[in-house]
Amino acid sequence: MKAPQPALKAVATPEEGDLAAARRVLTLASEALVSMAGALDGAFTTAVSTILAAQEDQKGGRVIISGMGKSGHIARKIAATFSSTGTPAYFVHPAEASHGDMGAITSGDVLVLLSKGGETEELANLLTYAKRFHIPMIAIAANGDSTLARAADVALLLPDAPEGCAIGMAPTTSTTMMMALGDALAVALMERRGFGAEQYRDFHPGGSLGRALIRVRDLMHGGDELPLVSPQAAMRDVIVKMTSGGSGFAGVVGVVDAAGALTGIITDGDVRRHVERDLLDRKASEVMTRNPKSVSPGMLAAEALGIMNTGTPKVTSLFVVENGRPVGVLTVHDCLRAGLA
Repeated sequence: MKAPQPALKAVATPEEGDLAAARRVLTLASEALVSMAGALDGAFTTAVSTILAAQEDQKGGRVIISGMGKSGHIARKIAATFSSTGTPAYFVHPAEASHGDMGAITSGDVLVLLSKGGETEELANLLTYAKRFHIPMIAIAANGDSTLARAADVALLLPDAPEGCAIGMAPTTSTTMMMALGDALAVALMERRGFGAEQYRDFHPGGSLGRALIRVRDLMHGGDELPLVSPQAAMRDVIVKMTSGGSGFAGVVGVVDAAGALTGIITDGDVRRHVERDLLDRKASEVMTRNPKSVSPGMLAAEALGIMNTGTPKVTSLFVVENGRPVGVLTVHDCLRAGLA
């Protein structure tokens, strides 16, 4: 039996009516989501396993998601969420599929079809195609006795819940549940395969999210660029290395011992402080700043920038150290170019 539609209460003003409508839509949606969460069962786990198995067994099988009308818009969003969280997915319009786009679907893929009533005519050819080529099919529908639900290998059923509009017909509560269920599948797939922040950053290199996850190793200068000298190096040679340029971080030199460990740094500030003290006749060990600030390659670049900007004096570059040895240099300009400041 279909859930009864809540009676509409009389309101005194249009503004009160607006708020009443909004609260009704949100309340019905939230109640439906709680109901759906409580009703989840082994079918959900089977759907997750079906998708993972296709990707593993077929060496990269994709998730093809389709729906018509409002369900189609939700399907597009679910496909985008899947792709951005490590599950390759594409939206295929059911009508276009009947006119050639069916060729984009292979036997190694998984079909996820959305239809509240489960009787959407435009999905019929997709159902036939899936059966013909033994393509696993996951249905998201509200009617367990529908053509779609019965044809699917896995049926994820939406609970019977009233739509939020006054006439109880416009897809509102049902589309909210579909979208939330798609998000739940995406997150479950993420956690099953151990998809973490590093992989997420790879798929989101632009925008504030990508910048927030940039690591020091992604920005640092390393290899032959590293300006390093021994403690016994003459300052005249140190200054030449410091000002030779081309590396992107002129103005700093690292001092390493015989084992290659970082023991100090010399900056242009150190040079200025010693300029009147027979500087060119001194050795690097006499001018260097000992126990300099340093960072690790795996540290977030934003955190490294914070280290540069804290304490006295503030610094404009940091050596990147791994197992005690310098492997790179990160400068404030690198961070600025990456949009971290």
